[in-house]
Amino acid sequence: MATAADYGHNSWELSIQVDQREGDEGMKFKLRVKGDLHIGGLMLKLVEKIKAPQDWSDHAIWWEKKSCWLLKTHWTLDKYGVQADADLRYTPQHKPLCIQLPNMKTVRLPVSFSCVVFKAVAEICKALNIRRSEELSLLKPPDDPKKKKKKDKGTESAFDDILNMDMAGGIYCSLGLYSKTMTPTYDPDSGSPASSTSLWFGENPLMACQPNLPPEELAKLFKPLTLEDKAAINAGWLDSSRSLMEQGIQENDRLLLRFKYHSFFDLNPKYDAVRITQLYEQARWAILLEEIDCTEEEMLMFASLQYHICKLTLSTEPLTNSNEPDIDEVEAALSNLEFTLEGRNPDKILRLTLKPYKEYWFVFRDTTISYYKNKESANKEPIEQLHLRGCEVIPDVNVTEKKFGLKLLLPAADGMNEVYIRYDNETQYAKWKAACILASKGKTMAYSSYRTEVKNIQSFLQMKSLAPPPECRVLRFSPIYLFWHCFATREKKSFLFFSFQLTTRILEALHNISQLSLMEAKMRFIQAWQSLPEFGIKYYIVRFRGSKKDELLGISYNKLIRIDMSTGLPVTTWRFSNMKQWNVNWEIKQVTIDFDQSVSIAFSCQSCDCKVVHEYIGGYIFLSTRSKDQNETLREELFHKLTGGQD
Repeated sequence: MATAADYGHNSWELSIQVDQREGDEGMKFKLRVKGDLHIGGLMLKLVEKIKAPQDWSDHAIWWEKKSCWLLKTHWTLDKYGVQADADLRYTPQHKPLCIQLPNMKTVRLPVSFSCVVFKAVAEICKALNIRRSEELSLLKPPDDPKKKKKKDKGTESAFDDILNMDMAGGIYCSLGLYSKTMTPTYDPDSGSPASSTSLWFGENPLMACQPNLPPEELAKLFKPLTLEDKAAINAGWLDSSRSLMEQGIQENDRLLLRFKYHSFFDLNPKYDAVRITQLYEQARWAILLEEIDCTEEEMLMFASLQYHICKLTLSTEPLTNSNEPDIDEVEAALSNLEFTLEGRNPDKILRLTLKPYKEYWFVFRDTTISYYKNKESANKEPIEQLHLRGCEVIPDVNVTEKKFGLKLLLPAADGMNEVYIRYDNETQYAKWKAACILASKGKTMAYSSYRTEVKNIQSFLQMKSLAPPPECRVLRFSPIYLFWHCFATREKKSFLFFSFQLTTRILEALHNISQLSLMEAKMRFIQAWQSLPEFGIKYYIVRFRGSKKDELLGISYNKLIRIDMSTGLPVTTWRFSNMKQWNVNWEIKQVTIDFDQSVSIAFSCQSCDCKVVHEYIGGYIFLSTRSKDQNETLREELFHKLTGGQD
């Protein structure tokens, strides 16, 4: 038998708080343990001592002081470093969380607080029937400066309704979204859900668009009007490689579920009803809250689209997903052959204008644009050749002013070179833009999708045109002035005086989209959002190596932008495609990125932890590796390898 001294030397009393049910303060138990006791054995001894008829399978041990979960049940207390002064907590891993969706409505559902956020978001998206969960993440709500000065009880009155989703047997079921016995199946080739999978979900309330807010309610919401405000919001993204509890999130806390990465893969109207609706809502609120700038013409287009979507949403008539006919394979093959034969047609040689409005003779061949002094010198050496592979194509269009142009960002050693090209008419613009887009991907006009791309661009231009045909010019006044008020920018103080004229212009714009189905209208709205110059850019306050002042770093799906904070103008642009490697010095919190041709930049983050920026860059690199043949399987290890770094 062991002596009293040996007993005291080899074992000690460990205090553990047990959370049994939601809202309980918990009870404390003391167990006498030894250092070689593994975590699984500790939980078994604890459950035996509690003697409560309850399912403990979801419980795990949380170490508050170290802010970590003890999930490796085969590890011993000594290996974890647990000693007598450790204050442990035996608590459920799944806890209720209030999640505000992109449509500003809140759902309350149990979420894993022990797995990393990347997995937790995948769990949430599965419950909500949102594919491609890697595009979303959780964001802490921004602090509204107005609330700090004066608490306004009615500020969030429009979003107080919370939709509760309970968990039974580990499956979310209160909305009828998932069955306990069924697992959604996906087509191995296309990666789309099988038809039966979609039927399981039935009428999903998350597919419905939300009505417009009255102007007085909209005015109460926080609007990030400056780039510094936007940088503060983007600092709130949670770390995808750590759990919610490790980041200080408690049960019933409120977080925002948002599309973090603006690289939307395989948007399929037949299977992505919820995903497209929530994406449309995020785009709509980005415009309403002025998170992204729009011209008046663009705002009229968004206003008409939203009015059409709201009208169709309230309609009781059944709506089809798409009116587009299936593409015949033989027709596609003939089209491919036709453009192969026409690859050197003289019609492809067009006269364009290079900013600042100096005329040259342009020739587009393969993936290169060559320009000459005039048509007669086209057989000689060109003034310059623009190689479009890897370039970025940005529209510079104003339909009402008959302005059709493109801004080409061409890869260069020290960043990106900007070239502005203007066109005579929309037909010329559509053909050249389609050619430039294909060339940026290494494809020529002989590619089979060229004709479809041209038609899509022409259709988009028609939608932006506000002038209806003569037979449609007699319009009746419709009381949607409140709707336009939602889109009126803060500079338009004299809105009421112009409400009739603005409403008429919105109704005129409706003529071009009146035949769109609900899903097609949402997709058009998303496409129009994607065409905005500032689309997808997230801002962070940084300080570049060698600089003594703070600057802004803009991160988009394919580039990094150095921005002057005082003027808001871009200084330098670097493409991800030219990136060789990036890493973080975690001691001094500095991000270093190496590009081709020995170009290197380094910066420290001022508005957030450098891990947030590091994850954004790695996340976009990860998304660029996706392909349809991967089915729905997420390569989580690769994601964490690209985004995690070394803490």
